[in-house]
Amino acid sequence: MTLKIHPINLGDLTMDASGLVLFRSPGVKTTIPFLGFLITGGQEPILVDSGPRDPQAFAAFGVDCVRTPEMTIDHHLAQHGLRRKDIRHIVHTHAHLDHVGADDQFPMTTTVALARRELEFAASGVMGPGMYTAEDTKHLIDRLHTRGALRLFDVDGSFEEEIIPGVAVRLSGGHTPGSISVLVETDEGMVNIAGDIAYNIDDQLVNPLLDQASHEPTITANRAMSSLEEKRALKRALSDCRFLLVGHDHPALVSGGRIVGRYTGAISNPQADVTKAVNYRAIDAGGATAA
Repeated sequence: MTLKIHPINLGDLTMDASGLVLFRSPGVKTTIPFLGFLITGGQEPILVDSGPRDPQAFAAFGVDCVRTPEMTIDHHLAQHGLRRKDIRHIVHTHAHLDHVGADDQFPMTTTVALARRELEFAASGVMGPGMYTAEDTKHLIDRLHTRGALRLFDVDGSFEEEIIPGVAVRLSGGHTPGSISVLVETDEGMVNIAGDIAYNIDDQLVNPLLDQASHEPTITANRAMSSLEEKRALKRALSDCRFLLVGHDHPALVSGGRIVGRYTGAISNPQADVTKAVNYRAIDAGGATAA
């Protein structure tokens, strides 16, 4: 069994840079992708995160979201000879609107999975109606009341839950209370699909903007957890994976708890293989990418 992971762009968001990485370049606009991850080659196809429901929903935040025909789920699945009905599992790193919005495009025979703690938090109202929308949360509740349409993980940091052989989830401990990492076993080591514990790998992990201590990451500017909990989540993710995939940036190669390479050509490229270290461009000691 050879598991493959395909990062797919489900929309582009343009917003203030300081809304992603704490205190980074206020007033400067930056564009990030909304990424999903298609896992193939295993017992059943898995989609990690489904992207936003409606790009217009982001207008309420004063930001611009664009989704072209090439950024649709149907387009990406077709590149791999798949259709929506072929996806057996949709696993959510968390339930923010840019990660769960397209769930209702899939039949109830597709099992949507997320942490029970995340569903509780989504319905609590703590982050207001913006990040967890009424439509998205109601759809998850509808699935809860449809046999087999929703799976709730109870990972608490002490154990993992398996989805298919070679793919499991564990509690991340950062971003939101129920954020999880999807762990994929590959020939060259573990891939950690870590959601939004980091938005920008260069500014948070390669050359942290705020922190001078060695191996100390800079935290994001959009989180429901404490600063310390987010730092712990980042350090844990780096402690045992070979490849780090986050929800809005290019894949990273990890060694010795540090980012040592980046793969800038992987997103929406059906031929890209993020599980091969040879495809990553090395980062030197100063944080620059090798030519």
